[in-house]
Amino acid sequence: MAALAANLAIAVAKFVAFLFSGSSSMLAESVHSLADSGNQGLLLLGGKKAQREATPQHPFGYGRERYIYAFLVSIVLFSVGGMFAIYEGYEKIKHPHEIEHWYWPVGVLVFAIIAESFSFRTAIKESNALRGKLTWTQFVRRAKAPELPVVLLEDLGALVGLVLALGGVGLALATGDGVWDGIGTLCIGVLLILIAIVLAAETKSLLLGEAAGTEEVAKIEQALVDGDTVTGVIHMRTLHLGPEELLVAAKIAVQHDDTAREVAEAINAAEDRIRAAVPIARVIYLEPDIYNAEAAATGTNPAKSPGGH
Repeated sequence: MAALAANLAIAVAKFVAFLFSGSSSMLAESVHSLADSGNQGLLLLGGKKAQREATPQHPFGYGRERYIYAFLVSIVLFSVGGMFAIYEGYEKIKHPHEIEHWYWPVGVLVFAIIAESFSFRTAIKESNALRGKLTWTQFVRRAKAPELPVVLLEDLGALVGLVLALGGVGLALATGDGVWDGIGTLCIGVLLILIAIVLAAETKSLLLGEAAGTEEVAKIEQALVDGDTVTGVIHMRTLHLGPEELLVAAKIAVQHDDTAREVAEAINAAEDRIRAAVPIARVIYLEPDIYNAEAAATGTNPAKSPGGH
């Protein structure tokens, strides 16, 4: 919401500055901010659609709607933001003209840097509450909720783009050559395309389906084993159905002389322990089996899937 409010105000200010100055950097930046505003709208829409209840046709719910809309954001950023800026920069280099009323673009760019800094600071504050000891690169790559990485990269790109636009306008004013304004616009376009590619790659991975993080996997494995009825984990798979919803499927080792009632009670207890350890583990399927050391040793991949048939 902070990013949406900042980008809407900045988009209007940049477009007014373009009308008075004729700066292509300002036009590219106004389209950039407008695209960013649309992106925040898409993220909000995806978040709302993801809250729908599961249906017979979609039994695991709609949590991945957030990933779909985040992927759409990367496409919008690439096409509307990056490609438009490159086209506008090329046209300005080919047909340069002097910037008029220089105080408009300079003033708006300074205002935009302040507003984007506020949005970026908010995104950093919200991200710090989740990233723990991860570096920023690791956080962007491993985050299961797509909104914060998207806003972080958008705001970072916006701030760098504003500096590039300010540099292009400044050099154009200092030299009297409008080509510099076009070069600044081209640099903005390349920057946006690079950010869009990173976002597309990360959200594509989420769309394909990512497993739980290593910490969550360790907690689930520890919660599964009670040392009595459940003696070990033969193999396990996890899958994010959405940022806050995890599917857990595991084959667990039980004692060969346990009764069906004892096994059923052990499975119910294991599910309770998993949900207590990892609250986002909403869908859990556990299959009891007898661990066979010989089968594990002769399996095609004993380390990855021991105890297989």
